[in-house]
Amino acid sequence: MKHFYIILISLMGMASYGQITKGVVVDDFGNAIENAYIVNSNTDSHAHTNELGMFSVDKSQVGNVLKVSAFGYKKLNFTVNSSEVRIVLEGDIFRLDEIVIQQQLSAMNVISKIDLQTTPVNSSQEILRKVPGLFIGQHAGGGKAEQIFLRGFDIDHGTDIAISVDGMPVNMVSHAHGQGYADLHFVIPETVEKIDFGKGAYNASKGDFATAGYVAFQTKEKLDKSSISVEAGQFNSLRTVGLFNLLGNQKKQAAYIATEYILTDGPFDSPQNFNRVNLLGKYSAIHNDNSKFSVAASRFSSTWDASGQIPQRLVDNGTISRFGAVDDTEGGKTSRTNINTSLSKPIDANTFLKANAFYSKYDFELYSNFTFFLEDPVNGDQIKQKEDRSIYGMNAELNKKVKMSDWDASFQLGVGFRADATIDSELSHTLNRSIILENIKLGDIDETNMFTYLNTELKFGKLTINPAVRLDYFKFNYKDKLASVYKSQSETEVKVSPKLNFIYSQNNNLQFFVKSGIGFHSNDTRVVVENNGKQILPSSIGADVGTIWKPFPKLIVNSALWYLYLEQEFVYVGDAGIIEPSGKTRRMGADLGLRYQLNDWLYFDTDVTYTYARTIDEVKGQDYIPLAPDFTTTGGLSFQNWNGFSGGLRYRYLKKRPANEDNSIVATGYFVTDMNVSYEYKSVTFGVSVENLLNTEWNETQFATESRLKDETSSVEEIHFTPGTPFFMKAKIAYKF
Repeated sequence: MKHFYIILISLMGMASYGQITKGVVVDDFGNAIENAYIVNSNTDSHAHTNELGMFSVDKSQVGNVLKVSAFGYKKLNFTVNSSEVRIVLEGDIFRLDEIVIQQQLSAMNVISKIDLQTTPVNSSQEILRKVPGLFIGQHAGGGKAEQIFLRGFDIDHGTDIAISVDGMPVNMVSHAHGQGYADLHFVIPETVEKIDFGKGAYNASKGDFATAGYVAFQTKEKLDKSSISVEAGQFNSLRTVGLFNLLGNQKKQAAYIATEYILTDGPFDSPQNFNRVNLLGKYSAIHNDNSKFSVAASRFSSTWDASGQIPQRLVDNGTISRFGAVDDTEGGKTSRTNINTSLSKPIDANTFLKANAFYSKYDFELYSNFTFFLEDPVNGDQIKQKEDRSIYGMNAELNKKVKMSDWDASFQLGVGFRADATIDSELSHTLNRSIILENIKLGDIDETNMFTYLNTELKFGKLTINPAVRLDYFKFNYKDKLASVYKSQSETEVKVSPKLNFIYSQNNNLQFFVKSGIGFHSNDTRVVVENNGKQILPSSIGADVGTIWKPFPKLIVNSALWYLYLEQEFVYVGDAGIIEPSGKTRRMGADLGLRYQLNDWLYFDTDVTYTYARTIDEVKGQDYIPLAPDFTTTGGLSFQNWNGFSGGLRYRYLKKRPANEDNSIVATGYFVTDMNVSYEYKSVTFGVSVENLLNTEWNETQFATESRLKDETSSVEEIHFTPGTPFFMKAKIAYKF
């Protein structure tokens, strides 16, 4: 009988420890809270919530107390009352000591979440600057997509960084202006809820253009309150934003409309006449099974004039000011209409599906003059780039988690496609934005990308091994409308991209990682067909070794050493309508970031990057990569809700860098400081912001360009630049209701 009781007690103990508590963590609206940390205070077993807020904690039973914490929410002790629970967290101020470093590939996303909450953005340019080490520059009157710099890449307008919004791609393949062109101006900054980013090609769900990295924006599902705001400042600048909550504070569904209207002439001698209108409508619903459906529609249009890049020699001899122009007939117009539907649906406690389908209608027309009178000494060298594009596609991913006795596994199986149909993609030589002197390129482009991937995460205690593979299929079609005989050119290609990552979490405050993978960016369809399918999808091969560390409760330090090799490629230069080959390149560098919370309302952050970038096949001294940044740093001090006041002081520094292959022409560096402060009284907020507080004379974009002026007998190659904004003050008033 004695042995019987011992066996019975043992079985009861095993049964209690074998029990699993399943549940979901949500906010007061019902939105899932991702990466919430749950600890059973009775057994010390723990878990994290997934994208749908779902979790399962083993060794748990009724009566146990779960300690639940999430960044930006109040901590909660929850007593388990059944095998399946629903936990609701209340919003709170952001405290770094509540951050738990996740044992996952995207653990660095916590940094963007901190930055977004402590230093909110109010311009589309500032959205991209939330990615540590990413710099941008505008050189065409504000309406053109920004030039992007990251990890020793002059990415141009998006060739080597994949950008998406709510799962919808932003990059344009085979664009009239350049491959990967990514115009993010249709995003209203106040609607951004989350920024997911990663450097390198280590994530299987990210394909084309994700060589230097990716940035995925997620817009808000709901608005806590409605608001209207007006900003006005120098250079005839005006911005209005309206955010309207349509359904109040309902628990299961939400809908809102967001609007943005911008006017400015800029600091230029020839006014920009910049005009932008943005409109977004979004509806979201959460069902009883915790599935979520949303549909969003948006419309964006923009028109502008531009002074373009000006030659340094004209400024040096006093012919024009830094804000002058050689050809002030540059400019353009663009528009984009989007429809995007998304679904997240749990299938069981360990399985869920997420998917989205999208359609975009996009129009683009740009007038530029980079060389003035080099090619045409009579009429000038103005060019027109134009296209009419439709984009449609779908992404779907099945997530499955398997729990074993000694290890856990999770799988993500994804499929999708994207199709671009561009009509009359045009490059023409024009005069005064009205007369077409010569059609250089004109044709229809159809490009399709179908893909699938399998991502696997195997967790053995503190170690996670993450093997993954991605398969892409591309079909390129081009119909040249300038050809004397009808001909449709076509090429296809398949690309396999393996990944392998290791993540070791010593504890919740220290993580080591080794990441590796092969990525790629596609080339322009016109390049592909003209080169008979050669170098269609040049590969990148890269690796990162680094840490994320919380040495103190209110300090987060991230660091990485990295290497990236890029194969030879052919690049379509939209500005000239020619094919330009470039050689193999290698880049290596180091990243360092700090986030420190001095108290409940005061935050400090800084990011420092160093890069060594060279071409491989060229001789030493002729192997510089033009405009590749080698040293950058950003940072600042911000404060939130201190007796009604919020604001901050921020800086960004970009060191001088080679502008051509032998470093004989140098792009100058800059150090720029911005400031903002606001005061909230009841439902009204008053604010003042200053760009370039110290009135630094700086060049936002620079190029080594050969040009000739109308009165010159020979051409000159030198720096051509767009000046950075001088001291620029704006005042703002906002009302919430």
